[in-house]
Amino acid sequence: MSFEFDFAERVERVEPSATLAISNAANELRAQGEDVVDLSVGAPDFPTPENVTQAGKDAMDAGHTGYTSSNGVPELKEAIAEKLQGDGVDAAPGEVIVTPGAKQALYETVQTLVDDGDEVVLFDPAWVSYEAMVKLAGGSLNRVDTAPYDFQLEPALDDFAEAVSDDTELVVVNSPSNPTGAVYSDAALEGVADLAVDHDFAVISDEIYEKITYGVEPTSLATFDGMRERTVTINGFSKAYSMTGWRLGYLHAPEELISQAGKLHSHSVSCATNFVQRAGIEALRNTDDAVEEMVGAFEERRDLLVDRFGDLGVDVAVPDGAFYMMLPVDEDDSAWCEEVIEEAHVATVPGSAFGSPGYARISYAASTERLNEAVDRLDAGGFF
Repeated sequence: MSFEFDFAERVERVEPSATLAISNAANELRAQGEDVVDLSVGAPDFPTPENVTQAGKDAMDAGHTGYTSSNGVPELKEAIAEKLQGDGVDAAPGEVIVTPGAKQALYETVQTLVDDGDEVVLFDPAWVSYEAMVKLAGGSLNRVDTAPYDFQLEPALDDFAEAVSDDTELVVVNSPSNPTGAVYSDAALEGVADLAVDHDFAVISDEIYEKITYGVEPTSLATFDGMRERTVTINGFSKAYSMTGWRLGYLHAPEELISQAGKLHSHSVSCATNFVQRAGIEALRNTDDAVEEMVGAFEERRDLLVDRFGDLGVDVAVPDGAFYMMLPVDEDDSAWCEEVIEEAHVATVPGSAFGSPGYARISYAASTERLNEAVDRLDAGGFF
């Protein structure tokens, strides 16, 4: 007699990550000996700063390899609170939970705030895991399209105002944005704040890319009037400090949310890795030069791609942050991306995975040589 698992309905609501699916396809081609230019990966192609790596090694040598307090070691929570205070956010160490990556911080927040049927609003294109997290929590999605406005939020505020109501439970804001690289203006964020206060909903502000910007300075949403008490600020170390594999992130929120999310945190991951947290302190306090060098390289790569695509007659919205851009492609973007990886061996992610069909997301976290190679292959293959 055979046995079949009876899977939970909440798991069957979601699909596997589209970005990881593309990355897996690229890895399969590499295993067959093919040269793949992978522009699907959301990871900086720089090493973790040497002083941060050394801090992690020193922490291990010092015996920091056991459990920590569930919400994080006091020294790191203090450093995070100081960092947020420097951004203008009224923050205290007791209002911080340190997590194994910002994704875990997001997941814990959504699970803490969203019940079955609760309405959550996303700005499309939106990072793929937001939708999955809301579905896993049983929430319903309402989406506001920013694609007609070159992915900027300010001109979409009227659409946003029509989308929200007193029934809205949560809105997710991601600036700088994955997948567009858009950095939302203060006027846009003030519009979000006004509607949040008017309709009394909570906001997640995902600020994981806040240090990777080009000529603009992002503002933390929690600094606007009426927002400190209703904003959960999410951030982490993967992008700014090239620490993707270290898995370190955090959330900041009023203590009443921390006490509830902390229960989920303690019953799931227990705590973030001890010695990694010690390395995080070093990253926050002593990496300005390394971050500046990396951001400068990303800006040069962005400009290279904008120029190259422009020469081919492809008009892209110029991103002001992160290391992604949305490339306008055929209406059936999934088929386009499949054809591109199969024929040109260039890996991109369909815009439909982010809620915006007709685009492909490309990451320029790759060398200028590989970026030029990718454009050459797309041009030679007649994909424009």
